[in-house]
Amino acid sequence: MTNTPSGTPLPVAARIDHTLLAARATPADVERLCAEAVRFGFKAVCVHAWHVARAASLLSGHVPLPITVVGFPLGATLSRVKAFEAEAAVRDGAREIDMVLSLGALAAGEHDLVREDVAGVVRAVPGVPVKVIIETGLLSDEEKRLACAICAEAGAAFVKTCTGFAPGGATAADVRLMRSVVGPGMGVKASGGIRDLATARAMLAAGADRVGTSSSVAIAQAEQNEAEEGA
Repeated sequence: MTNTPSGTPLPVAARIDHTLLAARATPADVERLCAEAVRFGFKAVCVHAWHVARAASLLSGHVPLPITVVGFPLGATLSRVKAFEAEAAVRDGAREIDMVLSLGALAAGEHDLVREDVAGVVRAVPGVPVKVIIETGLLSDEEKRLACAICAEAGAAFVKTCTGFAPGGATAADVRLMRSVVGPGMGVKASGGIRDLATARAMLAAGADRVGTSSSVAIAQAEQNEAEEGA
């Protein structure tokens, strides 16, 4: 594991969800991903549901958590399907669920449907943190505030910026906005377009608890280089 000179995990690396959501991701790719997560001390590995059981097995006994996505990437799946998908993923070993908000329902003003969409997943996986991707690049600031408030009411553990599959990406301004709505008691995850250490640090400084990225290794190596130069 990549550590500071004191032996503790490096602070940015320890808050990264090491992510591989490419359509052509193979079992070999997931094996590499998990090995990297263990080596660098990442918080979690985020993969598609097909890979969850494999990731859970590879990460057994190690710090990184196996996590997966639900209703991904559009959020347009039926609510009962999202709940089933989450429950099945947890049976396969997922320790957290990153679900996509029902964006069409939010746009239509069907707030009760959006709330129940999230709450249904939360109920399906009791004790498992649910992060809700609100897809900030598609929302106005008013819609971002509303989405965050609804997620909090529905019992989500986190709100998350983006899938990485829609226009736009995580911004410090959006992270600050989300934090201002949910307060200190709920998690905020920044994800989408985070490719270097400076950007990851900016997201954490803005109020993010976690960073989701596929550029995790480059970020961790840059952090390690700094730690070694300062030792």
